[in-house]
Amino acid sequence: MALNFSAEQITLRQPDDWHVHLRDGEILKNVAISTARVFRRAIVMPNLSPPITSVEEAVNYRIRILDAIPKELSFTPLMTAYLTDDLSPKVLEQGHREGVFVAAKLYPANATTNSSQGVSDLKAIGSLFETMERIGLPLLIHGEVVDEDVDIFDREATFIDRHLQPLLVRYPKLRVVLEHITTEEAVQFVQDSKSNLAATITPHHLHINRNAIFAGGLRSDFYCLPVAKRERHRLALRRAATSGQTCFFLGTDSAPHLRGSKESSCGCAGIFNAQYALESYVTVFEEEGALERLEAFASENGPSFYGLPFNKSSVRLEKRPQQIPKQLQLKLANNSVEYLVPFHAGESLRWSLLPVEKSLNDN
Repeated sequence: MALNFSAEQITLRQPDDWHVHLRDGEILKNVAISTARVFRRAIVMPNLSPPITSVEEAVNYRIRILDAIPKELSFTPLMTAYLTDDLSPKVLEQGHREGVFVAAKLYPANATTNSSQGVSDLKAIGSLFETMERIGLPLLIHGEVVDEDVDIFDREATFIDRHLQPLLVRYPKLRVVLEHITTEEAVQFVQDSKSNLAATITPHHLHINRNAIFAGGLRSDFYCLPVAKRERHRLALRRAATSGQTCFFLGTDSAPHLRGSKESSCGCAGIFNAQYALESYVTVFEEEGALERLEAFASENGPSFYGLPFNKSSVRLEKRPQQIPKQLQLKLANNSVEYLVPFHAGESLRWSLLPVEKSLNDN
């Protein structure tokens, strides 16, 4: 399927989201449709509370996700294992053999939301890396150090130097995704790497730099981890995403938090962008004069890396402005109401998504 676009309309192969947080419980029931209405598949993050550290937990979570999706939508959640210091390699082997685990996620302990049970020492989980390399299970990395003496804006670059580079040398056949990259250094490292290395790029890191967090006051809705960086890094990410290079692909890192969790004395990190993610990406590609490269980034590079078939269904967008609401209402089981603030809240986006078009051969 070739990308078809004009000044007024874009048709492309239905994309996948290679990094999303769907949460659980009432939030899951409200936000899962935001992803499923756009994306055919999604790599689902395992950092629940408690995290997904067994095959049974992943299977049960997948069932809960599918139960939250309207039956008329075709959506496949791709499940991941949460790596811990004491996780048995047998769990990864079993999950991979049974077709449950598509990848495993490495969170350095306390690097982000629900990561307290993450890995404290990469050298201590060598058996997990060896197993993943042998069975072909991709490693997904939240690439930041958590050392108190490292500035928060330097944590990604430091992680690459201290941990990622030696890891790739030690396990040369391991397939690795450096997720939600935010720096010029990460872009360069991924581009230059001779390893089986790729990277996902979020819509919000393509639109905002670190000034957005402080524009007119403290803007908790723009606080995420890894935190947005300087303008030169944002521009480097835009060049990477629109470059056509196969090592970069779409991963929203959509991470919903209720208002009370964002507007507290210790606000949670995360930006909920799933509702308008594709329109946000399209805006960037249009601004960069690279619409012809959108389909590869959104719909082809990810499946190629994971060894999965391209989707046969398509999506269309119209050049029709839409006003993004300032907040989205969540209806809970007890009839109470909560709110989420979407990325681009209160802004107008130039493109609007039309319903997904099914191919006769689409499964």
